[in-house]
Amino acid sequence: MSEQNTCCGTSAVTDKSPSAADHDAYRQSVREKYSQVAKANNERQGCGGGTSCCGPTDDGAINTLISTRLGYSQADLDLVPSGADMGLGCGNPKAIAALKSSETVVDLGSGGGFDCFLAAREVGSSGRVIGVDMTPDMVSKARANALKGRYENVEFRLGEIEHLPIADVTADVIISNCVINLSPNKPQVFRDAFRVLKPDGRLAISDVVATVELPEEMRNDAGLIAGCTGNAALIDDLEAMMRETGFEQIRIQPKDESKEFIKDWAPGHNVTDYVVSATIEAVKPGGCGGGK
Repeated sequence: MSEQNTCCGTSAVTDKSPSAADHDAYRQSVREKYSQVAKANNERQGCGGGTSCCGPTDDGAINTLISTRLGYSQADLDLVPSGADMGLGCGNPKAIAALKSSETVVDLGSGGGFDCFLAAREVGSSGRVIGVDMTPDMVSKARANALKGRYENVEFRLGEIEHLPIADVTADVIISNCVINLSPNKPQVFRDAFRVLKPDGRLAISDVVATVELPEEMRNDAGLIAGCTGNAALIDDLEAMMRETGFEQIRIQPKDESKEFIKDWAPGHNVTDYVVSATIEAVKPGGCGGGK
């Protein structure tokens, strides 16, 4: 596997059959990138030209515009601590999660805590929200935001979404926003999510998916990989991964309107010919104590 520099740090380029060592190197490249994103946001610096899932801009109004385009309301944005909305993501998982009071929610790739804080208000003081992120700078940022907002029912843990630092049968709901596409081992992400969910627990995910097979040059483009498009999985492949894991009631719904903001992530690359944002929903069947 080779590495190339991007505006947000070093990104890995993988072949179609990466080894365990490749997976580790890939994760490290993503970790370095998002460490720089967190630091840039703290210092109110942009990641480079344009707006994308690559990172924040130095203008809070632009981040607000990005988030409202993703499906968040102004009321949502007003509820969270300043600095939690980093202009990241590709949708609004809370909109499909149907969260209830007292539920336990796990957020895969929680970043600065934005979706966790919104979820915390939905589940109330009797509920619980656990954010997991593999980037120490992001976890530190999220914890600082939680203190700032006095969120006593939210915690943030350092860990990989493929190997969650969470006990079996813990979560009622797992949410995630534009993170699983970055994983080099997506089947393992779903296996561990299945393990952590309670029987009848559900997935509510927003992510970037491929509508057609990505060309090799796109998969080998470090900038597109860093920009949440070069490592997207085909919809049929994602459904197969989830079904093999044991999930039922699987629904993957592409959002064609998302092309309006995805095209800004990589100007000149025609990425919307290949990828789109989608909602991904599924349920762990009742009576099961763990994954396959």
